Parts: sequence; C-alpha cells; structure tokens
Amino acid sequence: MAKGMPLSDEERIPWLCSLQEILLREFSLGVNVILACSSLKRMYRRILMGEHSMKNRQAENYTEPNQAHSHLDFSKDILFVYLHGSIELITKRLETRKGHFMSPSLLQSQFDTLEPPDGTENFMSINIEKTIPEMVTEIGKKLGLNL
Repeated sequence: MAKGMPLSDEERIPWLCSLQEILLREFSLGVNVILACSSLKRMYRRILMGEHSMKNRQAENYTEPNQAHSHLDFSKDILFVYLHGSIELITKRLETRKGHFMSPSLLQSQFDTLEPPDGTENFMSINIEKTIPEMVTEIGKKLGLNL
C-alpha cells in the first residue's frame, strides 16, 4: 500500500491471522482489546473471529485440553465497529494526513473491496461525520461502558 498498490487477499491473510492470534491470546488472558484495522471483506472478519481456525480444528477433531477459551464466541466477544462515510469526506481527511502509508489514490480500491457487515455479524454502524468524542460515546454505550 505504501507503494500505491492495494494489497491482495494473499497479502492480507497472514496479517489477519496474526491479528487473530493476538485477539485469541488476549481473550484467553481475560484482557479486553480494541483492534483497529480495515477488515473490508466478510472473509477478513471471519478470520479475525477465528472461524477458519475453528473449522480446521473441528475437521481434525482437535481439542485443547484445559483450554477454557480455545476460541472466541463470535456472537458476543467481538464487536465490529463499521465506520462509514462518503468517499468525498474520507478523501478530504486522507489528504490532510501527514506521513500516513495510505495514499488517497487507493481509496477507490478500498470502496470497491468493501463488503459492509450484515445482520449475521455482531457490529454497530457509525457515521464518521460525527465527532470523535461522539463516536467514542456511542461505542461505549453499545459496550455498556460509562465513558
């Protein structure tokens, strides 16, 4: 992406698997995590939830002894926050960033790749026209936090 080329699925998947391992490790330790990444496709979000690794374990009849948290409970443990906005607004914001790897020239490819979450996923949707404090408050309410 730093070279102005969008990443392929083959380039993203190892990175997403690494992120999923971090989520699983922290979850098993009882740690709450906020992970920010552009999981544009449903497949990417499924990787983050560990669905792929769970299917492999089930197919292999694999069990982890004494592992109370060997996988994430998709329905409640991960909340995806879908930040949505117009391409014009996001372009404007990207153009004001300094030293960021994401070039505004890649934005259209991101919109082309995007598969917004649907009713089968645990997510909330936030319009990025809101202020950051408003967005944080909305997320906190969804999580039952008093921020």
